[in-house]
Amino acid sequence: MDNNQISQEDAQQRVEQINAYKQERIALQQAGIYSPDDNENQLIDHYHQQLIKQLCERFDVDTTANSKQLTLGMKIASLFGALAMAVSIFFLFYQFWGLLGTTIQVSILVLVPVALFLLTLHLAQDATKAYFSKISALVTLASFVLNLTMLGEIFNITPSPNAFIVWSAFSFLLAYACNARLLVFFGIVGVTSYIATQVGTWNGMYWISFGERPENFFIPAIITFFVPHFFNHKPFAGFATIYRVMAMIILFIPILILANWGEISYLTWNSHIIEGSYQIAGFILSACAIWLGIKYFYNDVVNTGNVFFVLFLFTKLFDWWWDWMPKYIFFFLLGLTALLVLVVFKRIRTHNTLNQALPEVRS
Repeated sequence: MDNNQISQEDAQQRVEQINAYKQERIALQQAGIYSPDDNENQLIDHYHQQLIKQLCERFDVDTTANSKQLTLGMKIASLFGALAMAVSIFFLFYQFWGLLGTTIQVSILVLVPVALFLLTLHLAQDATKAYFSKISALVTLASFVLNLTMLGEIFNITPSPNAFIVWSAFSFLLAYACNARLLVFFGIVGVTSYIATQVGTWNGMYWISFGERPENFFIPAIITFFVPHFFNHKPFAGFATIYRVMAMIILFIPILILANWGEISYLTWNSHIIEGSYQIAGFILSACAIWLGIKYFYNDVVNTGNVFFVLFLFTKLFDWWWDWMPKYIFFFLLGLTALLVLVVFKRIRTHNTLNQALPEVRS
């Protein structure tokens, strides 16, 4: 592997491979299967030490289990720090905004996002400052959103759904510049909102009311799911997972809503027929998601499909049994159903594991 062409994720994976190799070598030595000479061990250990040192100098990698735990704490701290800084800027603007003239207000609104954007790009150049660049990126996005909102108020601009696509584009720009997954989430939310407003407008709705029809979100869900299939996201750790999971959430939540409140659908059928149709669609699509995730090794798709399959199942059981069945029997049956689902998923996992571990059995 060329150290000059690897990403943060590749570097972390290489360190974990080295640690796993060392542990497996010790286990093999203790079992009497592998007995390399001391000179060979020293050469390998020296090479690994130098490689880990180089990766640590270039990337912010975790070399031990303790450091991985600390990294999780740092991620949480950076998230809360970024949110707190963004909220702070929001309240700072409103605290002193009325005391400033229009020229100063416009200057601040233009210069602050630009300055923060340049700072973010500068921090993103150094992989060891990744946490600070992500905090700066989120604060930059917050200031940019506030920028458009306040400029609209100052110049009395009519609110428009186009703001969603502008905010989303800027969020994606920052996300890919800083490898920030949280900003991908905001970008997806922005694009989804924009497409949903357009779909609602095409169907005669005022754009602000786009959330009143859950079907407005089906098209952006499909588009979002296929983004990582058409664009290579290997250099960006976790981006493809966010696209797939967000797409499934955007798709299944409206289906779940329509499966229980058919009267808010665009369809003009009887509400019971609409609800039943969406219930069937929910079961079929969540089962297909589980199958697709198993086939292509998308653990995120499998897990999300499992969650929504169980949600559709339990909401249906609630519709069937809650009103006439004693509550202790209802929850007892729910428990039995959960155990049945667990057994089915366990058999699927075992079958899939055996197919991967023992390919010669299939032949």
